[in-house]
Amino acid sequence: MNERLRAVPLPTRTGVLPTVVAVVGVLALAGVIAFGITHLGFLRAGHRAPFVAWTLIAWAVFAGAVLALRWVPGAWVTRIVLGGAVVVGIAALVGPPNTSTDSARYAWDGIVQHAGISPYAHTPQSDALAGLRPDWLFPDKIDGTCKPLEPRMRGLGDGADGHCVAINRPDVVTIYPPMAQLWFAAVRAFVPTTAQYMPFQVAGLLVSLGVTVGLVVTLRRLGRPTWWAALWAWSPLVASEAVTNSHVDVLGAALATAGVVLVAFGRPVWGGIALGAATATKLIPAIVYPPLLGRWRHWWAIPVGIAVFGLLYVPYVLSTGVKVLGYLPGYLSEEGYEDGSRFALVSLLVPGDGATVVVGLVVLLAAVVAWRLADPARPWSGEVLMIGVTFLAVTPRYPWYALLLIPFVVLSGRWEWLSLGLAIALRGVWPSADAFRWWLGAAVLVIVVVTVVRTDRDEWRRWGRRLDPRRWRQTDSGTDGGPEGRRRPVASAR
Repeated sequence: MNERLRAVPLPTRTGVLPTVVAVVGVLALAGVIAFGITHLGFLRAGHRAPFVAWTLIAWAVFAGAVLALRWVPGAWVTRIVLGGAVVVGIAALVGPPNTSTDSARYAWDGIVQHAGISPYAHTPQSDALAGLRPDWLFPDKIDGTCKPLEPRMRGLGDGADGHCVAINRPDVVTIYPPMAQLWFAAVRAFVPTTAQYMPFQVAGLLVSLGVTVGLVVTLRRLGRPTWWAALWAWSPLVASEAVTNSHVDVLGAALATAGVVLVAFGRPVWGGIALGAATATKLIPAIVYPPLLGRWRHWWAIPVGIAVFGLLYVPYVLSTGVKVLGYLPGYLSEEGYEDGSRFALVSLLVPGDGATVVVGLVVLLAAVVAWRLADPARPWSGEVLMIGVTFLAVTPRYPWYALLLIPFVVLSGRWEWLSLGLAIALRGVWPSADAFRWWLGAAVLVIVVVTVVRTDRDEWRRWGRRLDPRRWRQTDSGTDGGPEGRRRPVASAR
């Protein structure tokens, strides 16, 4: 044991202070997260200001801890990153979900499947499922009303059966695709129906830690410092949305990241399988595909992914038919995707239905640019561009969508895009359209300024050549280096 300890050099005098600051910082971050979960309760209208303050404090402590980590001696960085991930993750487990009830639907879908029933067949308030309802999801009303239990609980339909319900939208069938449903069934397979939110929180923590380890391994293979992994491992957004609120998006982000890494490292079959599973978890991971297209002999990972996506639907289609679409069409309409009211930035310039068309064109343009600029051996910056621009165009209301962005920020070194994650996180706790526009505007300013400062004239020229349609055949033949580091690294080593 003593020999093993001596093999790890202690921090030098110049490295002691940043090591202490990083360790204290991540412990303080864990304390901030635990305090918010246990003292702020469930998000409601009267609690929005404290939630915004809590979010900003957590992000400030996070930024300070990561900055200190940059100067920690290399022999200690990975240990501190992994240890901090465990501490922050455990802090995120100390209470039930505090800003979302989505995991209540996850639990219900898992319970229904273990009863041998398709989750797409009936709504939660259907009489056919009345015998499956556990008390913690469907508690009795208090004095004939669910008011004392709000906002986490609400009335079941029009007061049917005298119950309240923790599931949002209890009068519609599930929206989640088949890989998500398999995840729900797998997590609930190991617990009784009386188990509440903790199983999905623990599962979310395990997936999050798996992503952390995967990022550390990938960074080492790329020859980059492992402190970058702390941008995921210690992120307040990851702690909140992957663990506390246990959104299934963390599984989609993990599979999408694994798929892109595997394709980039020459494992197209396994990469395609992971990409297909990611898309069948939450459809949004499909936007990671464009940077993997073209100039790459393993491009056929994309059709493999599409095939896996289709195969995962087969069992549910056979049992439920077209009902496997679930509430997706209704959700898109409800959220304003059809009439354009959903898009916080684009709707300022193009109101009404035209906003949807403009958003579609912006996403298509981002896909083309990401395809042309991405280095097939290092597609990370292309992924950040594709995901980030899509989010700026679509402006998702919910912070868990940003889980898909963060791993590629880590791998690319494009830390400025985390400002977009913060803007979306603030929108999640303060649903003001005007404030959201200001936060998005600030994020765009940070992204543009940092990109301009970090990019030299030669790189701008290379980008121009890659985007010039007249030179596509020449550049596709490999005579022109991509922008992501074939000739130079993406980001500095520190």
